[in-house]
Formats: sequence, structure tokens, C-alpha cells
Amino acid sequence: MKKLILTAPLLLLFAAACSKKAEPIKVTEIKAGEYEPKEWAKNYPLEHEGWEATANPTPAGKSFYKKGWDTDGKIYDKLSEFPYMPLLFSGWGFGIEYNEPRGHMHMLTDVLEVDPARRKAGGVCLTCKTPYAQELQEKHGRDYFSKPFDEIHALIPKNHRELGAACITCHEPADMALKLKNDFTLGKALRDMGVDTAKLSNQEMRSLVCAQCHVTYVIPKDKQMHSTGVFFPWQNSKYGNISIEAIIRKIKSDPAHLEWTQAVTGFKLGFLRHPEFELFSNASTHWKAGLACADCHMPYTRAGSKKISDHRVMSPLKKDMKACIQCHSQGKDWLLERVRAIQDRTASLQLRAGYATAAAAKLFERANKASKDGRKVDQALYARAKEYYEEAFYRVTFIGAENSMGFHNPPETLRVLGDAAYFAGKAEGLLRQALAQAGAPAPARLDLELGKYLENRGKKKLNFDRTVEVKDPFKVQENF
Repeated sequence: MKKLILTAPLLLLFAAACSKKAEPIKVTEIKAGEYEPKEWAKNYPLEHEGWEATANPTPAGKSFYKKGWDTDGKIYDKLSEFPYMPLLFSGWGFGIEYNEPRGHMHMLTDVLEVDPARRKAGGVCLTCKTPYAQELQEKHGRDYFSKPFDEIHALIPKNHRELGAACITCHEPADMALKLKNDFTLGKALRDMGVDTAKLSNQEMRSLVCAQCHVTYVIPKDKQMHSTGVFFPWQNSKYGNISIEAIIRKIKSDPAHLEWTQAVTGFKLGFLRHPEFELFSNASTHWKAGLACADCHMPYTRAGSKKISDHRVMSPLKKDMKACIQCHSQGKDWLLERVRAIQDRTASLQLRAGYATAAAAKLFERANKASKDGRKVDQALYARAKEYYEEAFYRVTFIGAENSMGFHNPPETLRVLGDAAYFAGKAEGLLRQALAQAGAPAPARLDLELGKYLENRGKKKLNFDRTVEVKDPFKVQENF
């Protein structure tokens, strides 16, 4: 019998053939610009199945704070979880209805179902909610931002008017390569920081496709308070160090960035929304270790003989820490204790900072009333207190809107909340001084009237279920 002798070149070819990654069997070509997920599903049925599963309620009892849309069937309301929020957001759509997020399949339906006050900014509200945003902005320009929400929403093809993040949001149809579809927001923001988007690594893209939506943004207004655009306030920052201080400086740099008027104080303010990418990428432990959003929220999983990225995006807590155990050998119970400790500390400090900021807001209300009643309130003290108050407001709103309850960056979270409490305390001290000098001293124990703000939300006042036990060490919410 003759022996088969493989030369070195043949061995190399054989090894390469054996090690080559198996490609999925493509039954069809996905055409460029294909929005319909069912067309992508013909080639990637398992990934599509996971994506569709984001419509389902998540397992109940596995998340300590961010319950979202659990199998208990409840939509959890942030305003009743943190009752200082309806006071601070009074005069703004977020003060009427502000729910914990559900899965990706609900991204656009949640906007359609929320109180209409949340859609007053116009078509711009679709930017992070539909894969058609880039196309709509390119075609309609400023009208995309300023025209009524319903008018712009009607421009989306009828069969996709409830379609949120889809395959085309993150992937090139030809080869499934990751891409940044929303160039007018994320692409521009990265370039503003000096990032060459053509040189981004695949691992960086596994976070940045998420950063198309999981970021805060500013909607500039004209004098008639019509929306004129949208941008991510990263212009004073560097990639890997997008700080709250830099974001606040950008918001305060132009009166057009002040989107609403706070009812309690009468101040025009900006607003901060879901800054997950900013907090995580700001030198967090996992960011510095080279991890991406997808490593934790879309871990690799086995589906029969195949290994795929899990497209049912959700918290690792909901998946029994399977993503975390791949790196942390201490086991699930140890990891759960760590997460709980971090989130408990965050919740505690968030409540303290939130109530302190709310107390300062109520003192401004008193100072404004004193001025109307003819009392002379020291305007220099008032102006200094306003500066401190705004610093506190933006910080407590930043962490309150971020959806990891501090876990994405625990040290930075506690720093930001600690500073918020400090600035709120400084504002309160100056206002008490000004009120005392004006002959209208504030009582030592303020009544924040939290119940009034929580209940004063029209039909939405019954749409809540308290999931965080409210304990303020200074008992400022005693009358709630």
C-alpha cells in the first residue's frame, strides 16, 4: 500500500482549509438598502429569531432595578421609582410619562404609545427609533427635524411604521460587516472628536453601532421653539473620555440648546437622555480591558452546531450572567453580589442627590414668589445659586437617564452623583441666605409636595408601580 506523503506546502493548505470559518449558506442575495428583516432572515434565521425575541417580556425577578418589561406584565415607571423626577421634570414631557425601556422590538411602538407630550419636538424624535432616520434627514433636511412627528412618521413605508432597530441599522447587507448608518449624528460626533471613522476596528464597531442610539443628544431650537437639528454634545470631549463636565459646557454654550422651561424654577434648561455609551466609554474598567457592548449584551451562544452572537439583546442579569462567567471565574453568585452592591450604592446616592436637587428647586420657587411679593432677593446670591443648581440638575439627570444603574462605570457614577449632591447643597445654602436676608426665611424641613407632582400627570397618574423603596435620610419626602 502506498503511503500518502504531504509536503509542507500541502500541509499548510490542508490546515488553512480545515481552520477556515464556515460561512452560512446564503439562499438569497440581500440587496443594498434592504430594510425588511424577513429578507435578511432567509440567510440568517437564528439571528433573526433572537432579534424577534426582543419583543417578548424578559424573565422576571432577575434584575434588581432595571426591570423593564418583565413577565409580570408591568411597565415600570421611572417617575414613581424616583419621585424627585416628576418635580424636576414638571413642565416637560418626561414629567408626564417616563418608563423603563423595553426590548428593541418596542423602540418605535413605545414612542407611538407614550403620552403625546413626549413627541412635541417633531420628526426629530424618530432619529434613534427608526432605521429610516438617515434617509429621511437626507431627503427632507430641516423639515425632518421641525415638522410634526405624525407628519414625518407617515413618510416611513406603511409596513415599517412600527419597525425599530433592524438588521440594516448595524450591518452591510452584502457581507454583514458592521456599519454606522446614522452618519448625520454619530458619524459627525466622532469626526468632531477627531476620530477617523474609516479606521475603526471591528471591536470598536461592536460598541459604536449601539452608540447610534444609546447616547444623549441635544435638539437645538429656534426662537419659536421649533427643532432645527440634533447632535451628540461631544464637541468638547475626546474619544474614551466623554465627560459630564464637557457635555454640560456644550449645552450651556448656546441658548438654542435649552429645550424646555422647568415649571418649578422657571429656568430654561437642556436635557440628558440614556447616555450609556458616554458613561461606559469614559475609562471604565471594562472599556479599558477592551470589551465592547456586544461582549456583555450579545454574547456568543450555541444554536445547534452553530455559534452565533445572541441577538436577543438584554441585561446579562437576565441571562444568569453567562456573558460575565466567560471572564470571571468566581461564579454567578459572586457576580450577582457585586452587581447588587454597585447598584444599591448608586440608587442610594441617586436618591440623595435627586432629593437635594429637588429641595434647591423648591427654594428657587420660594425665592421667585418672594420677589413677586415685593421682597428684595439678593440677585448676586440668586445667580450663584442658579449656577450651582444647573450643575446639580444635569449631573443627577445624566445618571438617572443612564440604564445600567451605575454598573457601566461605578467610580464615575459615584463621582458624578457626589458632585451633584455637593452642587445642590451649595445652591440650597445660598438660597436660604438670600431668603433670610429678604425677610422670607425657608423652614428647616421643606415640603417638596412630591405627591402633587407625581399625581399631576393626567391619565398617566395611575400608570406606575413603585419598585424602589424610597428612603431619604433627611426625610424631605415625608409628605409624599
